[in-house]
Amino acid sequence: MFNALISLIERRVSTNFFDSSHRLEEAQIEQLAHLATRAPTAYNLQNWRLIAVRSSRHKERLREVADNQAKVCEAAVTFIICGVLPDAAVVSQRLRPLVEAGLMPDAMAMAWQEGAYLKYRDPQIARDEAVRSATLAGATLIYAAEALGLASCPMVGFDARGVASAFGLKSDELPVLLVAVGRAAPGNWPQKPRRPLYEVLEVL
Repeated sequence: MFNALISLIERRVSTNFFDSSHRLEEAQIEQLAHLATRAPTAYNLQNWRLIAVRSSRHKERLREVADNQAKVCEAAVTFIICGVLPDAAVVSQRLRPLVEAGLMPDAMAMAWQEGAYLKYRDPQIARDEAVRSATLAGATLIYAAEALGLASCPMVGFDARGVASAFGLKSDELPVLLVAVGRAAPGNWPQKPRRPLYEVLEVL
């Protein structure tokens, strides 16, 4: 059956033109972030951080390091989605509520922590995980915005070092994606055509 979630996926577009008069309250921004952090995350690391750029001053600073894209300033808020290099030491802490609820044995939580330690000793794998986690959070944010009647646009046109410097990112934080969120203005395209499944799908 064609339900509301499928309809949302089918109609979503990347918005280029936003109504610059539209504002989001802090509670709405927090709701978006809350939903974004329901994204999947390896070992329950939750290794992401979201910076909601809402003030005019900070928007202008972000625009300077984001290829001068106007939507950074026109959208009600632009999120900087950061991936954090995984720290295996936090795994048992993040799993503690499951252990205390009796849903996971303590030995399993410790085994997960050891597994994360072994896996992320490789710097490339650690970086890949940070990017993956941030991407999943960003995608979830996009669909959360759509569900709340808001327009959004993921953006990769930015200077990562410039963003890190301008917004004081820590050495273990990678700016992976910008997501502009707000109300669409006139002039946006409908969803652009997608490739046919026979070009992208293989069923074995």
